[in-house]
Amino acid sequence: MSRVAITGIGLISPLGSGGAQALANAAAGRSAIRRLETRWSDRLAAPLAACVRFEGEAHFPPPRLRMLDRVSQLALVAARQAIGEARLDLPAADRRRVGVFIGTAMGGALTTDDGYLSLYRDGCERMKPFAILTGLTNAPAAWIGIEHDLSGPNLTYSTACSSSAVSIGEAWLRLRRGELDVAIAGGSEAPLCYGAMKAWEALHTLASEDSSDPSASCKPFSANRSGLVLGEGAAILVLEDWGRARDRGALILGELLGYGLATDATHITRPTVAGQAAAMRAALRSGEIAPQSIDSINAHGTGTQANDSVETAAIKEVFGERAHRIPVSATKAMHGHLLGASGALELALALLALRQETLLPTMHLAVPAADCDLDYVPNCARHNTGARTVMSSSFAFGGTNAVLIASAGEA
Repeated sequence: MSRVAITGIGLISPLGSGGAQALANAAAGRSAIRRLETRWSDRLAAPLAACVRFEGEAHFPPPRLRMLDRVSQLALVAARQAIGEARLDLPAADRRRVGVFIGTAMGGALTTDDGYLSLYRDGCERMKPFAILTGLTNAPAAWIGIEHDLSGPNLTYSTACSSSAVSIGEAWLRLRRGELDVAIAGGSEAPLCYGAMKAWEALHTLASEDSSDPSASCKPFSANRSGLVLGEGAAILVLEDWGRARDRGALILGELLGYGLATDATHITRPTVAGQAAAMRAALRSGEIAPQSIDSINAHGTGTQANDSVETAAIKEVFGERAHRIPVSATKAMHGHLLGASGALELALALLALRQETLLPTMHLAVPAADCDLDYVPNCARHNTGARTVMSSSFAFGGTNAVLIASAGEA
């Protein structure tokens, strides 16, 4: 089995564009969660979101922009960053050995929402000419392949909130088996439209607004947590055969060590300790990794009542008494829940932090819930920790649990 290097990271996130800016804001504990200011936000019970400062006009000419939903725009720019950082220079003959693996939960949500409003509210008789093409769930992956002339496998994964973790894990499997030389893997999400937000509101999973500070409304593992806050963005990694990366003199940012996948198979919205623990154990087995080798955990940590309690119990089941000595970070408190893109963003942030021997904070954690009793790195980052490995968990509606394990830098 081949080793898999991470040689490029691209981020368009609520915490900033590019890895350096996003990491600086995350390490400083700055929350990107704000009150939404749109023509429809006053019709939401809690008009909160983590938005990206991004204008498509700055990156695409008008004819192209008309064919790109925001989810594809974000993915394309993040992919450009990642490929640029990796300094990939691919001869035409090599491009069939490069795969694209992208995860998204809601695909072209803005296109769909806009189309329905035009038809059912405004009475328009015709949809926009490119509505089907811009709204396709696989459009972000397809456009990345087209822009960079990558003719290997081009796959889209939609497993709700674990989508991008699955995409990275599935790419890792193919690289390990020698089926590919390079994979562009990650996720993109742009769900901040009226229809999608009202639908999430109906599930009673969205956080109530913090009356003193809206930016502190998402409180993972806290006794007073009330739910998640939706976010948007994209995170793309360049994964590469280790030998190939070394031979071409690439800067190796980290190594992907393990991937585990397991399904709750009990209820479409209710997580289980057994399912989450099974995914963690599968990730350890896949890379023949001892539990003692895990220095830190990036938690799914949504801030919902069910998830945070179940996730804490799953960590204890896998790591036993040592669970209380492993630092656990939940960064959704700052960048919100990017649904299908969350796994990729959180793995990227955790890896970048580990390269600086830093553990990112779980913000807005004043009083932990009684059944949430681990070390959640509350409110302040930790520096000079010596930590080198992270287990990053992504759990989803539908019950698809995906866990990735990575280490920082070269070993």
